[in-house]
Amino acid sequence: MKLATVVGQVVSTVKDPGLDTLSLLVLRDTGPGAATDAPTFVGVDLVGAGDGDVVLVTTGGAARVCTQTAATPTDCAVVAIVDSVVHQGTVSYSTA
Repeated sequence: MKLATVVGQVVSTVKDPGLDTLSLLVLRDTGPGAATDAPTFVGVDLVGAGDGDVVLVTTGGAARVCTQTAATPTDCAVVAIVDSVVHQGTVSYSTA
């Protein structure tokens, strides 16, 4: 799993039927050590995240474990909206 920030949304009217009920988010890696200009990637949203949210994403086979994505062609899923991150004993992100 890794941390990412939601930086946008993908809108697609023609897609695999398994994606019909899922939002597609544009994400940027923001975990410890990530470059500020890290490339973006797309993930399916399972938790209702929005622009600017820091989220936890899972990739590969783990992105297809939950019931919403079990039969869906996806390689990245947003599985949590982050409240805070503590890195090396210091709070590096907090919604409070």
